Amino acid sequence: MKILLLEDDEATRTHLERVLGAAGHVVDTCTSGQDAIFLASTGDHGVLILDRMVPGLDGLGALKALRAMGVRTPALFLTAMNGVEDRVEGLEGGADDYLAKPFAASELLARVNALARRPPIVETQTVLTIEDLQLDRIKRTVTRGGMRIDMQAQELKLLEYLMLHAGEVVTRTMLLENVWSFHFDPRTNVIESHMSRLRGKVDRGFGKELIQTVRGAGYRIDGG
Repeated sequence: MKILLLEDDEATRTHLERVLGAAGHVVDTCTSGQDAIFLASTGDHGVLILDRMVPGLDGLGALKALRAMGVRTPALFLTAMNGVEDRVEGLEGGADDYLAKPFAASELLARVNALARRPPIVETQTVLTIEDLQLDRIKRTVTRGGMRIDMQAQELKLLEYLMLHAGEVVTRTMLLENVWSFHFDPRTNVIESHMSRLRGKVDRGFGKELIQTVRGAGYRIDGG
């Protein structure tokens, strides 16, 4: 498998190249977020391994930019920033997994292999529509009543998930697992704060509210 590695520390980068290479992987390396964006958007990598602490545009900024561009390659943060808030921020920023330094090579390889086994995302319906709300999944744009709505990457991902399950009740657990890739409850108001911002953009000023709270159950988007 071809892997993109963003790591500015030479000793760590050399060690990772050796570990991944011994496991049969081909490794493209870079030391800046800008280079990571270029390589990840033009290459055919199976997994991205990103350090957060690099000069200039860091790994988190690079990944957010890639997700906004529609690059869905599975990404693992490998970093010394290992606090709970750091992990939450990284996963919210689009990462699929998070591993703290120092790390065991066997665990890194296991996590990389797990990410590689995930089935590819199959895009079937390219434009999602509910009444006058439209989300273009290729262009990553949202309009309502013909008016463009600017969104952050995670807000767009949240809206996309709701629209893919239009008319259904979407629970907090479903959102944590499928929008944030959390397989635990971080006990933060991440869902509530994002949902509030999303509603402000999608519903405010348009007369009819499409996003509904289902008390005690979750959320639903429905034009009915």
